[in-house]
Amino acid sequence: MAHIQVKNFDKPDETRSFEGKGHADIVMMADRAVGRGVFEPGWRWSNNVKPIAGTDLCQVSHLGYCVSGHMRVYMADGTEQEVNPGDAVAIPPGHDAEVVGDETCVLLDFGEISEYAKRS
Repeated sequence: MAHIQVKNFDKPDETRSFEGKGHADIVMMADRAVGRGVFEPGWRWSNNVKPIAGTDLCQVSHLGYCVSGHMRVYMADGTEQEVNPGDAVAIPPGHDAEVVGDETCVLLDFGEISEYAKRS
């Protein structure tokens, strides 16, 4: 029989710290990772997660919702897009990103984030 799962990001199953300026809280739901990324002002993937990932660009696919703050995403093909509060976003692999402004950006991520910012 299926059961309802309820978890709270205030008590995540795991917290993954970035190289400064934020972290990702992970809860496991129905055998899938769901994340809450907390990206502090000045955060940039290439500075704060690249040392963990060991790749030139983020190779994770994100499917998310922006709760607060602003983030600009830079794709390998040169296109870029800003993500703002209330936006739903699908970001394919092969990108960099940075927080825009002086407000912490909080993104919920339902994508393929099981290995995102995970130290080996």
